[in-house]
Amino acid sequence: MRYFIQFAYNGTHYHGWQIQPNASSVQETLNKALSVLLNSRIILMGAGRTDTGVHAEEMYAHFDYDSDIDSKTLIHKLNSYLPKDIAIFNLIKVHDDAHCRFDATKRTYEYHINTVKNPFLQELSWYFNQKLDVALMNEAAKILLQHTDFQCFSKVHTDVNTFDCTIFEAYWKVENNKLIFTISANRFLRNMVRAIVGTLVNIGLHKITLADLENIIASKNREKAGFSVPAHGLYLTKIYYDYL
Repeated sequence: MRYFIQFAYNGTHYHGWQIQPNASSVQETLNKALSVLLNSRIILMGAGRTDTGVHAEEMYAHFDYDSDIDSKTLIHKLNSYLPKDIAIFNLIKVHDDAHCRFDATKRTYEYHINTVKNPFLQELSWYFNQKLDVALMNEAAKILLQHTDFQCFSKVHTDVNTFDCTIFEAYWKVENNKLIFTISANRFLRNMVRAIVGTLVNIGLHKITLADLENIIASKNREKAGFSVPAHGLYLTKIYYDYL
């Protein structure tokens, strides 16, 4: 029987989602917890992978287990057993062919910029106090929706068959002393969101123009795009499935 597990984590103390040699990961931590509590070797398949320091407000993974599980009891046990920076929300029995990665129809990320120094947000947002032209950055974000090939924003030497992504929404909003960038797409390339944000920040600083952004996308060259913003401001916030 296959189960989806819905959870969240603060990525500050983890080297990303995926198991890494000689480094702590969210996947390894959850594998161990489930294996102990279910008295069986459990290996989770994640809906995607986040880099070192990136957070997830909503993440899914799936695993197989031979028996029915009392979801409420296991969720309680997991939240008691796991470290405080991982929280389990739900456990859902799904059909045997359900796949948390390949069945996801849309994913949403947010990037948080804090414009006023705040000691409580040091690991939860990027402190950047230079004045940004948010209106122009939103014009640039609209350009992203007109394209599908985002090789220019992808980490080089990545193992993918295509650089095509369908972006459904991309916009900036101001909340008190924070700037929040929201972007949703059917899939994301490695480092894509952080590279997009760095490029849009350069536009907000008037270092490059909207025409430059069009040329960067057409170039398919990562070196032409902007810098990769720090990981700790990035959040995976939502994953969508047709059957959940």
